Amino acid sequence: MTAAQQQDQQLQRRLQQDSIQLAGKTVYINPFLYWRRFDSNTDRWLREPGQLNEDQIQQNRSRFYPELDWALLDVSDQDIKDGAVEMFLKSLELIGTFHPELTSGQLLEVERKMAITKKRSFERWVEKSYKRRARLESREKRRFARDRFLRGWSEWIALDTTHQALAPMVALVVISGVIGWSLGSSRASCPALVPPAQQTGVR
Repeated sequence: MTAAQQQDQQLQRRLQQDSIQLAGKTVYINPFLYWRRFDSNTDRWLREPGQLNEDQIQQNRSRFYPELDWALLDVSDQDIKDGAVEMFLKSLELIGTFHPELTSGQLLEVERKMAITKKRSFERWVEKSYKRRARLESREKRRFARDRFLRGWSEWIALDTTHQALAPMVALVVISGVIGWSLGSSRASCPALVPPAQQTGVR
């Protein structure tokens, strides 16, 4: 089997996982396969966790994770799985929008296959989104702290009281530098005292 045929088979398997056949029509259950039909607001709404309210997500936890006892999960796992529930709800809303002809029974089939095949990939997507958001927030905090530090220094230097306090200090530093330089140059100009040879020799 050639490499092209292997790639084609992998693509077919992936598409089978990302789609379902309903009434002779292919319906994609991977929401990102509709991205060409998104506007920028819809794309941002889909990609950024936290767009749906918490009550709506908590009410649908058992719908997509009937096997879980949420009280036993730690906070980070709860956040990731809540994000996955949000992805399920958003995906179903998008599929209903792009396929308004689907019946409630067909949408239920879509939901069942999605719950089986997309759960782990949604969790990975949400985890990456949270990490990316944490990096951006950390970078923004560092930038803000740096800007605040520089602004504080510039405001302090611009104060009249700072000028009055710094002027004597600057003058003192300059005078000390001039005195040090003049002493150093005067010492360098004096000839070194060398004892006469006859006094240092052994008699």
